[in-house]
Amino acid sequence: MGSSTNVAARYQSSEPVFGAVAAGVIQDALRHMAKENEQYLSGVCNETGCFKETWIVEFVFLLSEKWSLTESARYQAIEIFERFMLTLIKELSNFTRAKGEDSNWASMKQQIESTYVLHLVSCIQLASKLSFHYSIVSNNMVLRFLKSLGFSYTTEELLESELAILKALHFQINVPAPSAYIEMLLEVLGYNGYLLPTKQLLEMCRHLLGLTYLLRSSIYDTLLKSSIKNASPSELQLAKFVPVKEDLMLLAVGVIGASSFLLNPEGWNQVLKYLSDTTGISQQSIVEAVCSILKHSIGSAMDDC
Repeated sequence: MGSSTNVAARYQSSEPVFGAVAAGVIQDALRHMAKENEQYLSGVCNETGCFKETWIVEFVFLLSEKWSLTESARYQAIEIFERFMLTLIKELSNFTRAKGEDSNWASMKQQIESTYVLHLVSCIQLASKLSFHYSIVSNNMVLRFLKSLGFSYTTEELLESELAILKALHFQINVPAPSAYIEMLLEVLGYNGYLLPTKQLLEMCRHLLGLTYLLRSSIYDTLLKSSIKNASPSELQLAKFVPVKEDLMLLAVGVIGASSFLLNPEGWNQVLKYLSDTTGISQQSIVEAVCSILKHSIGSAMDDC
C-alpha cells in the first residue's frame, strides 16, 4: 500500500526526478531534442514570436497558477497559441490574396483579435490535457472564467475553438517546452559529473525562465545589439535574428548559465565550458545570452557584463 501511495504521489508531482533514467537514454533524448529544435528553427518565419507578447505570457502564467497547471503546461500553452495564431494568419493571408485584397500583417492581426481570449484559454486547456496525470482544466472551469471576464461563450463554442486549434496544427500539440530543455540539460550535466542538479538550482532556473518570457522583448533586443555590436539593427538583421529568439537550446543554456552564476559565481567559468561542450553552442554566444538575461533580471548590477 505504501509503495502504491509513493508511486501515485510521484505521478501527481510536477517535479522532475533526476537520476532515474540510464545515462545513454538521457544522452539520446538530448540529441533528439537538439535535432527537433534545429528542424523547427529551419522553418520559422519573420512573424514568429509576435504572439508571445508580455500580456499574453502574463495571462497564461496567472491562469496556469490559478488552475494549478504544471511548469511545462504553461509554456506549452504559449507555444501552442503562437503556432496556431501564425497558422491562422497564414490562412487568412492566402484567403485575402485569393480575393485580390490587401493582406498586410497589421490588418490581419487586427481581424482575429476578437477571438484572442477564447483561443488563448483553449490553448491552456489543451496544454493541461497533455499532463493529464496532474490537472486537467474542465469545460466548466473555462466557461466560468470566461464569464467572469464578460464573455458568454457556450460549451459548443468552446469545443469548436479547441477543435479549430487541433485541426490547424494537425493535432500535433505536444510541442517542446523550454522547461524540458533545461531539465534535460541539467540531467546530462549531472550524469557527466559537470553540474549537480540541486533543488536550489532548478528553482532559480524556473524563476529566470519565467522572467525571460515576461521580459522577452527587452532581453532579446539587448542580445541582438550585443551580437551585432550595433544599437540600430537593420531589417535584414532583425529577420536573421528570429531563429535566435526561438532557439530553445540557447534559451536553456542561457537560463542555466545565469542561474549558476547567481548561485555560484566562483564556478561560473567551468559551468560555461561544460554547457558549451555539451550543446556545441559557442562560449561567446552563451556569455551574451547570460548577460542579456541577467541585465534585465537583476538590473544595473550587470551593466558591465
